[in-house]
Amino acid sequence: MMSLQQKAERAGSRAVGTVESLKQINLNAAGLDIGAAEIWASVPEDRDERPVRSFDTFTVDLYALAHWLSDCGIETVAMESTGVYWIPIYEILEAQGFQVYLVNARHIKNVPGKKSDVLDCQWIQRLHTYGLLQASFRPEAEMCALRAYVRHRDNLLRYRSAHIQHMQKALQLMNVQLTNVITDITGQTGMQIIRAIVAGEHDPVVLARYRDPRCHSSEAEIAKALTGNYQPEHLFALKQALELYDFYSQQIKACDAEIEQKYAAIKPVIDIEAAPLPPARRRKRSRNDPDFDLRSHLYQLVGVDLTRIDGLQALTVQEIIAEIGVDMNRWPTVKHFTSWLTLAPHNDISGGKVLKSRTLKSKNRAAQALRMAAQSVGKSKSALGAYYRRMRARHGAPVAITATAHKLARIVYHMIKYRQEYVDPGQDYYEQKYQDRVLKNLQRKAQHLGMQLVPLPSVS
Repeated sequence: MMSLQQKAERAGSRAVGTVESLKQINLNAAGLDIGAAEIWASVPEDRDERPVRSFDTFTVDLYALAHWLSDCGIETVAMESTGVYWIPIYEILEAQGFQVYLVNARHIKNVPGKKSDVLDCQWIQRLHTYGLLQASFRPEAEMCALRAYVRHRDNLLRYRSAHIQHMQKALQLMNVQLTNVITDITGQTGMQIIRAIVAGEHDPVVLARYRDPRCHSSEAEIAKALTGNYQPEHLFALKQALELYDFYSQQIKACDAEIEQKYAAIKPVIDIEAAPLPPARRRKRSRNDPDFDLRSHLYQLVGVDLTRIDGLQALTVQEIIAEIGVDMNRWPTVKHFTSWLTLAPHNDISGGKVLKSRTLKSKNRAAQALRMAAQSVGKSKSALGAYYRRMRARHGAPVAITATAHKLARIVYHMIKYRQEYVDPGQDYYEQKYQDRVLKNLQRKAQHLGMQLVPLPSVS
């Protein structure tokens, strides 16, 4: 234990720095407080007789706000990320040549004095003047457009899945146990049977003949499951759910066509003819996959094939790239990248001690996609699969998913930044590396205790 005198001497030996007063970094800075009906703007007091003004949120007023800021000599603008209200003014100001800072509301929520819109915009302007605000990440304009399409596609998939549940409910109300004999009612067998039911065919024997040869259940089992009580009200609900399912399927195809055009408009970073795409790993095609060759477009956009990573399919890679972009220089190191994804531990430190270490809650879509990918590698015979299983055995599934997602994020970062292809070392390599690490630790402990490890003779 260190004595009080030793602690005092140690504290006295530390170098004492000088505390400098805050300097104004952004002299031509403005602050905006954005609402649904009006926007409050604040500029330095020496730029206008009324340094604080309010504007309506109509497009004409947004351009008037931009012109007023330009007349005041403003170069950079800070604003809160309030819902989706910030997007129009952000895009207009960015198009007008302003450097726009989109700031996390948690960083500026402690406004001194009485709460009001005027004080909010002034406080944001003051903090931005002293360089105390950090801009949130926002990808380039092309990637933002792609991200909007991808997010809309995800919404369409979610809406369509709700109508699949509606079809299942209508079948259950008629006591048609189709879900007990086939795995997915939206497959080949299920959709043919449902369409026949909606068309007016209720004979279970006739309906069972729509069975696909690859279906595991026999026609007799399917006919038994299709014997139900076909009431008109439930048939009507089934018909409308099927129509809505087909409608959203068409909407998804239309969205895929727009996404394909967006990929074609983005300049590729690699020539696919000079550097051909490696052969794809064989896997079962999902009905959510687009009709075009998404993997080739992603390869030309990124420069490497991210689908070579275990757990990452083309749709997962598309979701990740749409959220993070392809410029990894936005994060100085891979640690900054994983911290932004909220996949790195957040430490609560007080008095030089770590009081609590955890990952923060976040709705980051890229992190969610990586977590889903991490969960899917659990049964794979790869190094990532072996890592997931070992972490799950030690800490449980939630920690294992986060840890594996963190490892996936590091791989994605290095592949995109340095254009390095991923090569899976294999499950055996990981296990051997783990055993070597355990043995090295045991040897160090034995040496510290003045002992020596002696291997057992091999059993013939």
